Formats: sequence, C-alpha cells, structure tokens
Amino acid sequence: MPTSLFELFERGGPVMWPILLCSIFALAIALERLLVLARVEEDSSRLLTEVCRALEQRQLNHAETLAGKGEGPLAGMVRAGIRRYGRPRQEILEMLEEAAALEMPALERHVPMLGTIAHLAPLLGLLGTVTGLVRCFQVIQEKTSTVNPVNPSDLAGGIWEALLTTVFGLLVAIPAYALYNYLAVRISHITHHLELSACRLADLLSGEKGRG
Repeated sequence: MPTSLFELFERGGPVMWPILLCSIFALAIALERLLVLARVEEDSSRLLTEVCRALEQRQLNHAETLAGKGEGPLAGMVRAGIRRYGRPRQEILEMLEEAAALEMPALERHVPMLGTIAHLAPLLGLLGTVTGLVRCFQVIQEKTSTVNPVNPSDLAGGIWEALLTTVFGLLVAIPAYALYNYLAVRISHITHHLELSACRLADLLSGEKGRG
C-alpha cells in the first residue's frame, strides 16, 4: 500500500509526468496573471484619479507625464486620447476604445493556455486509465497462456495506474478550470472599468464636460 505522494506518483505510471507538468504550468500561469491583474487594477484606479484631476485643471502636460510614467491599458488609452485633445467627443471616444482593444491581449496573455490545461489534464488521466487497463489485460493474457491462475495482485499495478491517473488528472483540471473562469471574470471587470474610464476621459479631453 503506497504511503506517500511520491509512491502514488510512481504507481500512476509514465502518464503522471505530463499531468505533473500541466499542474506546474497551471500554477505558474495563475499566480503570474493574478499578480499582473491586481497590479493593473491598482495602477489604473490611481492613474485615472490623477489624470482626471490634471485634465480638470487643464494641466495637459502633467497628464501626459503621468500617462508616460504609467503602465497597463489605461496609460496607453490616456496617451492616445491626449493626442486627440480638443477633438469631438465621439472621435476621442473611438480612439480610446481602439487603444483599449490593442492593450487587451496583454491582459489575456497565457489565460487561454490555462483553459487548455483544464481540458487536457482529464484527457491525460483518461489516457492513463486506458494504459492501465491494457496492462491488466496483458497480465491476464500472459497468465492464461501459461495456464496459471490470475490473482488480484497480478492486476494491481494496472488498476493503480488506471485509477491514479484519473484522480490526478481531475485534481489538476478542476482548479485549473476554476482559475481560468475566475481570471476571465477579472479581465471582464477590468474591461468594463476601461469602458467607463474611456467615457470619462472623452468628456475631459473634448472639453464637453459641464457644457450646458
């Protein structure tokens, strides 16, 4: 009876190695994206407040400096919008939305890979199940061809492989899928915030805010 995680890993057979790699990649992607999105949300909130204050005071150079020092999608939007300062609101708004769309791939980087891992891990588990069953049938064939009885212990290795790969594949896939959906929601929230920011910036950059 296996007494440690390492022994369980060995019993799972060679398919356990790609499952392990999937778990490592999933964890790395999730941690990296969580840190990036948290930083983007914090920086965007701070930058929007500072830029709007500067634009309300007609300090265009200061707003441009703030945007130049900033990182993330909002900074790119502000830089694009300032180049259209004084133009009609709709023209500025379209420019801001286009700039935001160009910045979005940076937020979504590696997230599709996390979704791929969530689908791939259970398939690898299924592959391990099949190879484990193949081992069982190989033992049965070898035993019956020599007219020897088949003992449950003879099949244990293949059964361990079949069950463990399924279990570990699901243990990787379930949190990976949950994290994939969580990150998608976070990115959607940031996108919505950028849309609201674009409307506010368009008002300030066009000078239409407060016109009666």
